[in-house]
Amino acid sequence: MIFTAEQIICMCEVLLQGSHIDRLASFLCTLPPSSSSSCLGELESVLKAKAAVAFHQGRFSDLYTLLEGFPFSPCSHPFLQQLWLQAHYAEAERQRGRPLGAVGKYRVRRKFPLPQTIWDGEETSYCFKEKSRSMLKEWYHRKPYPSTQEKRELAAATGLTSTQVSNWFKNRRQRDRTSDVTSSQTPLAGGPSGEVYLSSENEVSPQGSPQPQRHRPTPPPLCHPPLPLHHMCHNCKSFIH
Repeated sequence: MIFTAEQIICMCEVLLQGSHIDRLASFLCTLPPSSSSSCLGELESVLKAKAAVAFHQGRFSDLYTLLEGFPFSPCSHPFLQQLWLQAHYAEAERQRGRPLGAVGKYRVRRKFPLPQTIWDGEETSYCFKEKSRSMLKEWYHRKPYPSTQEKRELAAATGLTSTQVSNWFKNRRQRDRTSDVTSSQTPLAGGPSGEVYLSSENEVSPQGSPQPQRHRPTPPPLCHPPLPLHHMCHNCKSFIH
């Protein structure tokens, strides 16, 4: 079967999103060499799919070669960065014979920085770009419990996955709860009968007094809502099913 460039892009993206790696590998075997493609979008989709297959098959050397050899567009960077990092983590864990902790992963990231082909040069913190982190913080201060749809929209706006967004909010809420407990138990003055404690709003209040309610303004609308998926072509549907 001969596929058009649009159909090839559609097939690669749909199979990737569905995590159908075996079917994706089979589909790639039916295609001509990537170098013969005249469509830049088709070439990138094929190379991204090949990178995913190489990662899941444990062919990390092939993965690194693919990622370093083509200037991928920014929309592909988050996914490919995860492949790069997870592959290096897996190799380090195999060499050491034990799982990596936070420090171990940090050392791996320092030793194997992201190549410029999948990184736009913006500083990251724990793989989060600073502007993405700032957007999450701004949203959190206004609404710490986003809905499932809002998490999807945040993921699209920040370039993260919905799971990463959900985990970030969960971890941030846990840190704030721990901080609130520590602050509320920190005496400022007085003795056993007249201790004064910090409230959650950093105001001085007597022990046992009710805490003031936090009133959070409505979060601002996201500037990049998630885009609807394109309808799959007939050949894509028939191949998948």
